[in-house]
Amino acid sequence: MLSFRARLFLAFALLWLLFLGGAWYLAGRSVDQALKRRLEATLAQDALRAAEAYRKGQAGALLTTGGVYLHLYAQDGTPLALTRPDHRLPPERLRRAGPTPEVLWEEGFAAALVATPLGLLVLTAETSPIEAALEALREALLRAFLLLFPLGLALVYLTARLAARPLEAVAREITRRSPDRLDPVPHRLPKDEFGRMVEAVNALLQALKEAKERERAFLAEASHELRTPLTVLLGHLDRLARNPMDLEALRTARATAERMRRLVEDLLALARGEVERNLNLHIVDLGEVAREAALEYGVAAEAESAEVLGDPDRLLQLLRNLVANAVRAAGKEGVRVRVRREADHALLEVEDSGPGIPEDLLPRLFQRFARGPGGGTGLGLAIAHAIAKAHGGEIAVESRPGRTVFRVRLPLLEEEA
Repeated sequence: MLSFRARLFLAFALLWLLFLGGAWYLAGRSVDQALKRRLEATLAQDALRAAEAYRKGQAGALLTTGGVYLHLYAQDGTPLALTRPDHRLPPERLRRAGPTPEVLWEEGFAAALVATPLGLLVLTAETSPIEAALEALREALLRAFLLLFPLGLALVYLTARLAARPLEAVAREITRRSPDRLDPVPHRLPKDEFGRMVEAVNALLQALKEAKERERAFLAEASHELRTPLTVLLGHLDRLARNPMDLEALRTARATAERMRRLVEDLLALARGEVERNLNLHIVDLGEVAREAALEYGVAAEAESAEVLGDPDRLLQLLRNLVANAVRAAGKEGVRVRVRREADHALLEVEDSGPGIPEDLLPRLFQRFARGPGGGTGLGLAIAHAIAKAHGGEIAVESRPGRTVFRVRLPLLEEEA
């Protein structure tokens, strides 16, 4: 397969060839037409003068332009005087003669016909000088072509090489990139199509680098989150091995195992993207879901009816995650859950009176493993954010010491809206 430089060279070479060929053709055609028009004008002018002289009876004083020959025919086409017998015209051509000169082109000569009182006057001139001039022009153009074409090819090659050099350098840099080397490709290309293409490649490399870093952080955090409960679980299993009747160790081991199960399920849901894909949509009363979640955690709820199209299990999971965070921060007494309709959206609010969220944590609060001072795995809010987004909604937070509010907006059903 041809390289880009080779294709560019061939394209420019073809254009150069077409340009020279077109210039050759147009130059020859223009000169040919100019010479023929000049000859036609000369013959017509001499024919007018000759016809005027014949009408005035001054044929003996007639002087023609050099290289022009006079002939006289009878009205029926019979030759009366032929200066050049090889320039004789057939009778059918002579019938076109009239008071205004008309120029005819024959093999090897041109003729101007005009009718006079004495007969049909014909002035002829050979076309060999035109052919000779055209032949000389063709030879000159051919020599110019033989000189300019290789010179143009050399310039085209240099142009293609210079144009392709930055692209080849960028291509070499891109081939050096690998999963272990995702730094941007340096380039000095202008902001044209190629420059924007390299910038798009750099943006892709940056996105891959960030994704790889997030994957590394995800694995590190997941390992850390699993290591701690595993250590606790093994410790309580050792206690149970020494004392099988230690019910406290059994309860703690069971709670730890349950925590690990939820953590693994959350990790799998985020890693597989199941939150966004596996939605079992129903008509859901968000107020009922809020009251159910509030009842589970023993917190206050003010929820009016607001029907949305969603997955009831996922929406309940979203509420549980928000309420669990609020309870950890402020206790059951300091948490309130509210649901109301607002224009064409259902507004869900989970408010707590806890110490608030640190300002440096707010921008990354919904990222994986973003943990606040209240503890937790750092996955609950990330899952809540994914659930809200999967339902076509949004989630936001407002926090200050003594008051933190999580707000979730979901589209109402069209009939209710």
